[in-house]
Amino acid sequence: MTNLVLDPTDFAILSLLQTHGRLSNQDLAAKVNLSPSPCSRRVKSLEEAGYINGYATLLNPEQFNLKLTVYIQVRLAKHASDVLNAFELFISEYDEVQECCLITGSEADYQLKVLVKDMEDYKEFLLNKLTTNPHIVGIQSSFVLKKVKSTTAIPMG
Repeated sequence: MTNLVLDPTDFAILSLLQTHGRLSNQDLAAKVNLSPSPCSRRVKSLEEAGYINGYATLLNPEQFNLKLTVYIQVRLAKHASDVLNAFELFISEYDEVQECCLITGSEADYQLKVLVKDMEDYKEFLLNKLTTNPHIVGIQSSFVLKKVKSTTAIPMG
C-alpha cells in the first residue's frame, strides 16, 4: 500500500464505486468529470493504496430462500488468546455466519450475524454446529423482524 492523499475527485470515485460497482470506466469518468484514461489511473491508484479492497456482487438472500437473520451473542469460558483463536477458526468454517465480531460492552465476547432459511435451519445450526464448540458457555439469540437499513457503503463524510 502506498501513501495517497485523496482529493474531492478521489472521494467522488470511491462514493460512486461503493454504491454503483458496475459502472463502466467510461460512465465513472463522465460522472466525475475526467476523461477515461486518467479516471482508470486513479481507480488503479486507489486499489494499490488499499482504499478499494475488492469488488463483489451482492446477492438477494430471499431469492435463495434465506429469510431469517439472527444476531447471536456468544460467551466463551476463557479469554486466553488460544481460546479466542480457536473459536475464530471454528466459526469461520460456517457459511451461515455472515459476520463475527469480538465485542465489548456486554457479557458476550462475540457477536455473530447468521443467515438461514427458517427456524428449523437455525435450530440445526445452533444444535449441530455452534454448540459443538467446547469453549462456549453462553449463547443469546435475537431474531431480525424487519431490516430498517442495510448498506455496504461506508460513510465518506
